[in-house]
Amino acid sequence: MAAEEGMRTLKNPTTIAVIGTGDMGSAVGGALNRAGLRSVTALANRGVESRRLAELSGIENLGSLRAVAQNAELILSIVPPAAAVTFADNMAAAMVETGTRPVFVDCNAVSPATVRSIARVFESIDVPFVDAGIIGRGPRPDADPPTRIFVSGAQRRSLLDLKVPELRLIDMGHEIGTASAIKMAYAAERLGVRAELMKELELSQDEAVRRMRARVPYLAAVAERFAGEMAEIAATYEAAGVTPLFHRGAEWVFTELATTSLAGETRATLPAHRSLDVALAVFSAVLDRGQRS
Repeated sequence: MAAEEGMRTLKNPTTIAVIGTGDMGSAVGGALNRAGLRSVTALANRGVESRRLAELSGIENLGSLRAVAQNAELILSIVPPAAAVTFADNMAAAMVETGTRPVFVDCNAVSPATVRSIARVFESIDVPFVDAGIIGRGPRPDADPPTRIFVSGAQRRSLLDLKVPELRLIDMGHEIGTASAIKMAYAAERLGVRAELMKELELSQDEAVRRMRARVPYLAAVAERFAGEMAEIAATYEAAGVTPLFHRGAEWVFTELATTSLAGETRATLPAHRSLDVALAVFSAVLDRGQRS
């Protein structure tokens, strides 16, 4: 990725495109409007519900992606994950056709690898790119806490500098993929974003965090037994014609935990307190060892 120094940054955008206008996109567009900005979209070939939500939120329909490219200074991609790459390609083509270069922000629940591949599309045509991950429900005036958007990339100030009270914009640094990693919570420790993820969970899922801190540090002691149970559940589901993959994944996790230095503990020898940080360091070391072997 290009270095931050010398990169262009959009100052004070006033017209922001939101594509598409489902539940989240329409809510974001409404929040932009309430903050005094102009939100626009392209509803060609879109369904009745997307059109209805856009109208209710006051999002202006420009019709086509070409018109969006010509009028918007910032484009927020909020589409189904499976459509993220195709939409990015189509939007890039519209920019090439019109000779315009608005900032493109991918806000979708895609992997860091996917978002980096999308970034390369825009970098190849000299379009500023921002990686973003939206956490929480769609913004609304009375929401507490506000909707969080994690933002990364050299051009991130184009989004971070927006003054939208219903959005809390969180700086994740210059590396594309870091913001998207927050959405991929299962790999947070290995992706280097666990601290930010824990802050988010403490804000939005405090009860789950308390259970995590109480139970996860001691899972290795029962991991071998649980691995066997997960295998049996998987086999039962498979015999019933239901996918066994979820429980096969759980079996893999417990099998790995059973190889850690904490696995030999018993109820009698478990320490009275072990922090989540200590336990995750031990668990991660086992995964690192497996990758090197």
